[in-house]
Amino acid sequence: MPPRRFPPFHSVPLKGTRRAGIEKKVLKRILNPEPSVLQSRRRALGALLTGATLLVVRPAKATPDELVVALRETFGDRPINRGRVKLEVPRLAENGSIVPVTVSVDSPMTQQDYVKSIHLFAEKNHLPRILEAQLGPYNGKAVVSSRVRVATSQQLTAVAMLSDGSLWTTSADIEVVTSECGL
Repeated sequence: MPPRRFPPFHSVPLKGTRRAGIEKKVLKRILNPEPSVLQSRRRALGALLTGATLLVVRPAKATPDELVVALRETFGDRPINRGRVKLEVPRLAENGSIVPVTVSVDSPMTQQDYVKSIHLFAEKNHLPRILEAQLGPYNGKAVVSSRVRVATSQQLTAVAMLSDGSLWTTSADIEVVTSECGL
């Protein structure tokens, strides 16, 4: 004899059937579990909330080693020379969310000698790569101005890639009074 098939649980009437008593007990256990089950649920939820709180409270902190990794990922093992790049940032920034930055490169911007790209890195931001601008010979001047977010007081590094493949860099220190950017 094949097993007897019952309709889905939600369509079974609870009153007036032979199984009503059993179904009521099952529903009672589901809706009102035993104290030991509640305690283990509470412990599990407490542990989950504690772990989530620790993740939210502790922001990510970057290290100067991460800047080296970002530079290596962007430019490979090519040598980076000092000079030809000028980085203008305020020495003291009142708010880390809006720091004005201007990067200029000494280049004639001709078909043979021009700036291909300008990159800006922040050593202590949790994402060190904060700006990338692509340029060409028809830009006229190799100057990029923007506002960036800076997490804490740190060193900003600008790197320019020229059309001949050479890399030029400069750095500037910035002191941040308040950082409201959530970094």
